Amino acid sequence: MYTTALEPDELIVAVEFPLAERAGYEKFRNPASHFALVGVFVAKFKDGSARVAVTGAASSVFRPAELEAALSKDFSVASARGVTIAPDELNDDMHASAAYRAHLIPVLAGRAIERAMSF
Repeated sequence: MYTTALEPDELIVAVEFPLAERAGYEKFRNPASHFALVGVFVAKFKDGSARVAVTGAASSVFRPAELEAALSKDFSVASARGVTIAPDELNDDMHASAAYRAHLIPVLAGRAIERAMSF
């Protein structure tokens, strides 16, 4: 089912991730399954850069460059909510339209920032 780029004689011996100064996650649940219709994780690092990961909105997890750029300049709720996400490659199904998911991403990013700032 899943494969890696490793050769049969290779072994992963370490995985390292940078430690974020602040991080938060917020999701909008599907009422029936409780899975994320859209989920947004935000992280701010010491160098001022921001990372954003979006789940549930597309066929796989993705990082919206426009949201990361805005939050790297100003890690704030207003900055997140000022970004417009294109619905072009987002899921469009009976649970939510692509346009609705696109609207949710900056809203949930703002809520995730609020969560990150509360710790």
